[in-house]
Amino acid sequence: MKTILVLGGTGFVGRAVCARLVNRSGGADGRILVPTRRAQHGNRVRSLPTVDPVPANVHDDAELARLVAGCDAVINLVAILHGSAADFQHVHVALPRRLAQACKAAGVRRLVHVSALGVGPGAPSNYLRSKTEGEAVLTAADLALTLLRPSVIFGEEDRFLNVFASLQSVAPIMPLACSGARFQPVWVDDVAEAVVRCLDRSETIGQTYECVGPTVYTLSELVAFAGRWSSQARMQFPLPDFLGRLQALAMEMLPGEPLMSRDNLDSMKVPNVATGQLPGLSDLGITASAMEAIAPSYLGSGHARARLDRWRAAAGRE
Repeated sequence: MKTILVLGGTGFVGRAVCARLVNRSGGADGRILVPTRRAQHGNRVRSLPTVDPVPANVHDDAELARLVAGCDAVINLVAILHGSAADFQHVHVALPRRLAQACKAAGVRRLVHVSALGVGPGAPSNYLRSKTEGEAVLTAADLALTLLRPSVIFGEEDRFLNVFASLQSVAPIMPLACSGARFQPVWVDDVAEAVVRCLDRSETIGQTYECVGPTVYTLSELVAFAGRWSSQARMQFPLPDFLGRLQALAMEMLPGEPLMSRDNLDSMKVPNVATGQLPGLSDLGITASAMEAIAPSYLGSGHARARLDRWRAAAGRE
């Protein structure tokens, strides 16, 4: 493939995917288009050979059509974790619908779309319901589609383990909602590798892959690990549901992107673990990396807090 369009290519997962695409071609073949509405975000991938950040608004039909035209394949990583029901519809449903239309108009059939574990009928949150609808839109579009459903993704710039580590650096105690929620965290590089392998293998067309790590943890266990590995562990105080929702509401009212929302709590009602009914990373020839082998190296004392400060500062500027 010569030209690949990566929607969401400047984000946490997107940067890993772009790096994998460059490694796959040796940095000498093809072109990787990464649209972004903010020039400074393009700097996150500009140094990668063959990666071309282009100013564009992917939510504009004309601009999206221009981007898709001439591409051999599209990777869609665009997603949000917080917002209103309308925000989730805009990003997770309307954009896939626009993308399907643009692909059809341009004769581009190959699409790899990253969704989420927990999608399905009766999903309890706006996030999961919109992800479910987005999958349905693309599945009905007669494209050469591959779907990936990752669990929570960890890595050096993640906003999951880093957040819990940084919170424990300033809070004397950790009041924790949904402490028993279950997750199967997957390394960002494993997800990126899965995206690229799906792109390259025609037998993955029409398939849905569950991308998970080797171990299931409760949220309480993950918070404890984040605290231990960052050398700032705090005692946890599990919150009953009504207090957890009050805490999330208070966080939603703070300026900037919230650390937790009521919709996040609703998503946690569904175990964020593999169902075992669909193929996974091993079916792509990928051995899932253990969180314990990777996370301690980037959660060193002070590092997580610094990353969170940079993230919140950037969110404030946006």
